Amino acid sequence: MKLWPFKVVAGSGDKPKIVVKYKNEDKEFAAEEISSMVLAKMKGIAETFLGSKVEKAVITVPAYFSDSQRQSTKDAAMVAGLEVLRMINEPTAAAIAYALDKRAGVDGKMNVLVFDLGGGTFDVSILTIDDGGVIEVKATGGDTHLGGEDFDNRMVSYFVCEFKRKHKVDISKNLKALGRLRVHCEKAKRTISTAIQTTIDIDCLFNGIDFSAKFTRAKFEEVNMELFNKCMDTVETCLRDVNLSKNNIDEVVLVGGSTRIPKIQELLQELFNGKVLCQRINPDEAVAYGAGILAANLSGMGDEAVQALELIDVTPLSLGVECENDVMAVLIPRNSPIPTKKESTFFTVFDNQTRVNVRVYQGERSKCTENNFMSNFLLSGLPPAPRGVVKVTICLEIDANGILHASAREITTGRNNAIKITNNGILTKAEIEKMIEDAERYKFEDEEHMKKVEAHKALTDCVYKARTKIKDYNFRRKLRKSGLSVKDLEDIDERMEEAIEWLDEHPYAEIEDLEDKEEELNEICRLTKLKLALRD
Repeated sequence: MKLWPFKVVAGSGDKPKIVVKYKNEDKEFAAEEISSMVLAKMKGIAETFLGSKVEKAVITVPAYFSDSQRQSTKDAAMVAGLEVLRMINEPTAAAIAYALDKRAGVDGKMNVLVFDLGGGTFDVSILTIDDGGVIEVKATGGDTHLGGEDFDNRMVSYFVCEFKRKHKVDISKNLKALGRLRVHCEKAKRTISTAIQTTIDIDCLFNGIDFSAKFTRAKFEEVNMELFNKCMDTVETCLRDVNLSKNNIDEVVLVGGSTRIPKIQELLQELFNGKVLCQRINPDEAVAYGAGILAANLSGMGDEAVQALELIDVTPLSLGVECENDVMAVLIPRNSPIPTKKESTFFTVFDNQTRVNVRVYQGERSKCTENNFMSNFLLSGLPPAPRGVVKVTICLEIDANGILHASAREITTGRNNAIKITNNGILTKAEIEKMIEDAERYKFEDEEHMKKVEAHKALTDCVYKARTKIKDYNFRRKLRKSGLSVKDLEDIDERMEEAIEWLDEHPYAEIEDLEDKEEELNEICRLTKLKLALRD
């Protein structure tokens, strides 16, 4: 949060809200709203390309996303006007793209490790692919807070120290300076993926001070080596989870823009004893391509290979409930194939206990408080009895989208009383409806804004074109011959300059004002016969 160029504040229920400037006012948005804006933009791009409405989608998420993060993504899609056909893990989507690329090249079963290092998240998945089109995820691991942005942040921190050392000024609290520095750091990171060194030059970075510094690939690797090693540790953990050796992996597939970093490739190759890494599929597009293939499969489209596709995914984190003394009772272990449904029987812990508070957690720690709390619900109306007599069966079920539903029933007397978690308290129906209304309002405002921007650009282009034409020596000679004096030409020049100044000073002028200006320009054109010349 310290490095973000925007503020995050606590909303109702301590929910994080992102604060941005909108029409010179501070506006607060939930993360789901920002996500829905991105999805709505992509929906619009797809509709423009296809020339038809898009109402359904396959959405990919990092494999290590928790249940609440998946539910929030689904909520964001709903706000954007999309029905989620399926939500799948990103490395699984990349494996689909890889499998379809291989097609007939698969002989029997092969083990594939997908190393997915993007801008903000890191995932590793181990899958088996067979020649019948079955893709089965065996294990997954990763970090939802590790990616290219973290490498950029390490660079930013390094240069903040360099700036302080050189100029005795601390810029760590200035969001604008940090934002500009981060942009240059990202460019430098891309450059040193193909070059040995580069130079960062930023004019007036802070208080009029220019900043220039050399940055080498070696220094970049030194600054980020701890994070690179963290990626390799995750790969080894994933291999241990499925009891496979490095030699059992037939192919290591690179996905995500950050896999272009030479040191990442070098460490990964060393880890797999010099194995050639698979870079056949585009690391930036593989996940989207795989999602497209799955969308075709679910929609009954595509060729025989697409329709033969069968996907068996896993849950990334263990799911369980709280027992006495903060103990986590795991019902669904991590890397369990999904969809899945598991039940377990528990007993009352107090005499005459008439209700149970079922608290659901996700994570790998033995203590519940060290895991991710998901939700809780009450099962009441239990028959009074000594402790340990009344039985309660708790059921956890994960659907094909990786989203959890939980229920409980009392079975000693045969009476049922079940409650299902369908939203995990992320967003209420009312909140989603309000966000949809806001999204529609902002969409209308954005469209109106774009109309003004386009009209402004069109008029600006026209004015500059007219001014260029009128300054042309030969054209001015023609105008003089048509009867215009030097004074007339000077007046026209002045009015053109005034029009340009007005356009610069009013970047968001109303359509009516722009039309008035256009009429002024037309008047100049009529005076100079410029309209005909421009048309020619």
